[in-house]
Amino acid sequence: MRAFAVTLTMLGLAACSSDPHLMNTSAGRSSPDEFAILPTKPLSMPPDLHTLPTPTPGGPNITDPTPESDAIAALGGNPGQLTVRGVGAADGALVNHASRFGRDPAIRVITLQEDLDWRSRHSRRALEILAGTDVYYRAYEAMTLDSWAEQERWRPTGVQLPAAPPRLESGGLSPEAQETADRLANQ
Repeated sequence: MRAFAVTLTMLGLAACSSDPHLMNTSAGRSSPDEFAILPTKPLSMPPDLHTLPTPTPGGPNITDPTPESDAIAALGGNPGQLTVRGVGAADGALVNHASRFGRDPAIRVITLQEDLDWRSRHSRRALEILAGTDVYYRAYEAMTLDSWAEQERWRPTGVQLPAAPPRLESGGLSPEAQETADRLANQ
């Protein structure tokens, strides 16, 4: 009986807590972020000393780390687009098409409020409270894409699926995919 009372007390206390942050990985962290420390770029001699920027005290330095630009360049993008304000010329047609029926500038605030309202109406269940999880996955389960079903839906159309090896008509793998699978199995 005493264990039952302690369990009910724990459940009651856990039910009183609420976390308004959806999937916030840094919530409750009291230590510094080890990924925020970035090494500087190595010193190098520029090809032309006349192209160096004018020094600005307290401003950026060419050896300062630029992780966003580096990631964009590594993925084949144009890091120069980071400095462009507004919509770039290459994306103007896409933005115009997407907003052809109008757009609400406060859409982020509206969706945040709708999300908070939904989660307040569908509070965490007892096992979710005990496990320390939230309602994120349950909230968006109906909107989750079933990648396996989509793969099977698109395969008969002949569309190339880069994340999946091609299939032969007999249902097996193509010779190239089979060779790769055999090579990986023998490692």
